[in-house]
Amino acid sequence: MSPPTGKGKDSGAARVLGSGTSGIAELLIFHPVDTVAKRLMSNKAKVSLATLNPILFRDYATASIGKKFFSLFPGLGYAAGYKVAQRVYKFGGQPYFNDLINQHFRDQFTSAFGERKGKLMMQATAGSLTGIGEVVLLPLDVLKIKRQVNPEAFRGRGIIRIIAEEKTALYRGWGWTMARNAPGSFALFGASAVTKDYVLGVTDYSQATWTQNFIASIAGAVASITVAAPLDTVKTRIQNANFENKVNGAVVIKDLIKNEGITAFFKGLTPKIIVVGPKLVFSYTLAQSLIPLFGRYV
Repeated sequence: MSPPTGKGKDSGAARVLGSGTSGIAELLIFHPVDTVAKRLMSNKAKVSLATLNPILFRDYATASIGKKFFSLFPGLGYAAGYKVAQRVYKFGGQPYFNDLINQHFRDQFTSAFGERKGKLMMQATAGSLTGIGEVVLLPLDVLKIKRQVNPEAFRGRGIIRIIAEEKTALYRGWGWTMARNAPGSFALFGASAVTKDYVLGVTDYSQATWTQNFIASIAGAVASITVAAPLDTVKTRIQNANFENKVNGAVVIKDLIKNEGITAFFKGLTPKIIVVGPKLVFSYTLAQSLIPLFGRYV
């Protein structure tokens, strides 16, 4: 699932520029859907056709179609910083973690799982470690989510003032974020590798065709989002509260089960899964195309 490491400049500046540009393009196309998913996950009332419009469009529920659409782009600046950093880290981090595991723990994985399965487990484990490390980007994710579902939390403050005043509050929900990312990224890279190896017969993942990457990406992403959905809902509710309100994850889970039922853990899952295929195929193929292109000039 990761872009090739390339040689020379392709492994450095070209790789960052290629994956970063793919992140920006992905953001502009899929940010509205992400906003819809976040607002559905944050909504505590029963969702019906009658309530869907005000839930999704808030103050713009009675506005024109154009204004409704642009209302789904709150926090775009924060989202841009987060998405670009995340894509650069995700595309570049997993291969490096996989290399480190191969260098230092290959024998242990092979002994425990066998040659073939050990290779798959190393891919998945490298993905899990990458996902855990994403917690460093949490402040940007927190700001993005608040802009999407709770803009009142900003009260006219700019990002510099918010960082100065809130400090560690921007890392609220870090434990839940790591708990979500670890199995989610494990499933993403693991299911993708399993699909390529066992279903498509691809042993050298770097030689996979566009179609093979397309199929493997869908399998990995659907598995990842489904596995991480419950913890993602808890994380979102912790992060979308006002800065001064410290929300306990255990309380969120208790109230959610009590008031909304177990199925509430999967709120927003459908719109996420609907866009998973094209979203990953888009960002993956764009990064693969742009990295060698930038490599010619930088």
